Amino acid sequence: MPVKSRWAADIPRCSLQQWIFDSPCGPLPDRRAYIDPEQPDTNYLDLSGYRLLAKRVALGLQQAGLKEGDRVLLFSGNNIFFPSIFLGILMAGGIFTGANPSFVTRELAYQLRDSEAVFLVAAQGSLKTAFQAAKEAGLPRDHIFVLGGDTPAAQEVALSSNPGPGLKGRVAGAKHWTELLQGNAKEAESWSWKEPKDPQTTTCCLNYSSGTTGVPKGVEISHYCYVANGVQVIHLNNLNPDWEERQKRARALCFLPLYHAYGQTYFVANMPRAGIPIYIMPSFDFVKMLEYVQRYRITSLTCVPPIVVALAKSPLTKKYDLSSVEGLGSGAAPLAKEVSDEAEKLFNGKFRLRQGWGMTETTCTCMSWDPLNKEPSSGVGEMMPNCSGKLMSLDGKVEITKAGERGEFWVAGPNLMRGYWRKPEATAETVVVDADGTRWLKTGDIAYFDAYKPGGIIHIVDRLKELIKVKGNQVAPAELEGLLLEHPEVADAAVIGVTINGEEVPRAYIVRQNPKSKITGQEIANWMAGKVTRYKQLKGGVVFTDNIPKNPVSSDYIFFLMLHVPRR
Repeated sequence: MPVKSRWAADIPRCSLQQWIFDSPCGPLPDRRAYIDPEQPDTNYLDLSGYRLLAKRVALGLQQAGLKEGDRVLLFSGNNIFFPSIFLGILMAGGIFTGANPSFVTRELAYQLRDSEAVFLVAAQGSLKTAFQAAKEAGLPRDHIFVLGGDTPAAQEVALSSNPGPGLKGRVAGAKHWTELLQGNAKEAESWSWKEPKDPQTTTCCLNYSSGTTGVPKGVEISHYCYVANGVQVIHLNNLNPDWEERQKRARALCFLPLYHAYGQTYFVANMPRAGIPIYIMPSFDFVKMLEYVQRYRITSLTCVPPIVVALAKSPLTKKYDLSSVEGLGSGAAPLAKEVSDEAEKLFNGKFRLRQGWGMTETTCTCMSWDPLNKEPSSGVGEMMPNCSGKLMSLDGKVEITKAGERGEFWVAGPNLMRGYWRKPEATAETVVVDADGTRWLKTGDIAYFDAYKPGGIIHIVDRLKELIKVKGNQVAPAELEGLLLEHPEVADAAVIGVTINGEEVPRAYIVRQNPKSKITGQEIANWMAGKVTRYKQLKGGVVFTDNIPKNPVSSDYIFFLMLHVPRR
């Protein structure tokens, strides 16, 4: 029998924006939502301003021609306006999709074409890539909006309670994003969004993921999925007996990217719903992070393993007062127990550093911790409220019910994706419907339960799927292999992850087109660097070989790869 969560929570059937704000026009607590840590007194949005700006974006998108179900791609790093643009898309009846601002033209063009986005909102610093990608994808220049929220003029228009028609200055035919801010504040304040007829079947965002295999795919997350995941997270927070007191002094720092499900769910939805003010960093900077924690008395840090490693090992941490931190979590990739122990010592052992587990396909989080559980553990927690998990044999035919025995981890719950965007075959390979009608996600992770019962802690021990995790980012070998085969000197290619200095990076194995070719591995790596974003680059090097076995599950293939993985 599957292991069910110990907890159940009521999940409202409403839009994500309705869950965050309770209503389109009702009063909201007088709290700040988003704060620029460099200009905290002048550049911020309170909860009412967050909602109002989102409604103005929604009105502008509808006037620009957005129809229900249309996709809008946001190609930007973090700023205090990102969440309002995200929710504005949803309020207008659209579907959000976000792209890594470091993407090269090919990667952005792929997502534009795959999502069939009708509008693109692009950061000023990424316009060259945005324009080239839009041209390749056939998106008209006048459907591009430039996000220059760091300019005083843009801030004045966006934060003004009675704005004019927006900034009329245009960049090579693209519009400034403030041209979306139609109507004055009074008109926007009285406007109400249209609630979806069925939140469970209405997609609100496409967060791209490679899943367990293959190239990136749009993960369809419904309003209901998103709300369910938020309810689950807040339900566990409320189990803490001093949660109300903690919440009064809570302050968060957002350095995780908001285009990614991890940062997005916590900082666009969950923390605003809980009334926690968020200081938003445009990108991660370790020293500035330490400075902001000290200056603003940040109480919680939502991290990925490389940041925890830096906290644990950098001598700089001793120079700052981090005593305000009451909780530290890590996700997106495995964290070594030794590093976790070191980080806990930095905070004098006043809390346990916990790893969680989730996937873009589960909206974000699916495993977490009872705040009353103080026992040390290298696991990733127990099933979130309303979720179930089970272990299956690798052929998917036999359920494993013995504690400590390993199998592929399958999960079910209300936060499970609708499917992969317009890829029914990929969805069918990943989601299995049992005889009771329960939809199970095959995670591709190998795990075991310490106790096969509700409350049992799960431990992730290996990965069945082929994905490479670089600093928490997914890298699909199939994507890199396809690119390598475009090189005239490459006859065949295979890409795997190798661990160098404690971090996983991609390495390519290449069969030369001509055995007498003089091309070097560095030349191929440099060629690839121009075609992919930084974390997909071949930092693990290029190794030449005479042939690459074609049966990826054979022991010979696995042995071949192991021979070339450095023991570091």
